[in-house]
Amino acid sequence: MKMFVANLLLAVVWSLMSERGTMFQLGVGFVFGYILLWYLQPLIGHSGYFTKVLQIARFLIFFIKELIVANLRVAWHVITPASFFKPGIIAVPLEEMSDLEATLLANVLTLTPGSFSVDLSTDRRVLYVHVMDVDDPDKVRREIKEQYEKQLLEVMR
Repeated sequence: MKMFVANLLLAVVWSLMSERGTMFQLGVGFVFGYILLWYLQPLIGHSGYFTKVLQIARFLIFFIKELIVANLRVAWHVITPASFFKPGIIAVPLEEMSDLEATLLANVLTLTPGSFSVDLSTDRRVLYVHVMDVDDPDKVRREIKEQYEKQLLEVMR
């Protein structure tokens, strides 16, 4: 947490020292602050912060890519004359997770077009997801578990 605060302070200083204190400058300052802190690790001590930031960045890139692909898939289904949808609700067994982790997973799936989190079991072990096109339910389950759940849990733990 101390490294994040230090990185944020470096980003704010960078942003204030630039002519314009824009969000873009704050982002650039954050990247430069991260690089500076990474190089200073031998002096200030090693931290798990650096791997966590990379995991978060990897998850965001993955999510943006999935968001674009899902939007294109939905657009393709809309413009094709015949509907080949095979909608369905599938039960996805989950790893043991906290309320926050389960909520984030459900929201990430809902934000991706073509899928919608319907319900979560009371013990947080099964997430019910409505999927726009289910050819193979096991494949969809596997994709959710291996892609979304695995990466989200890496970021959160």
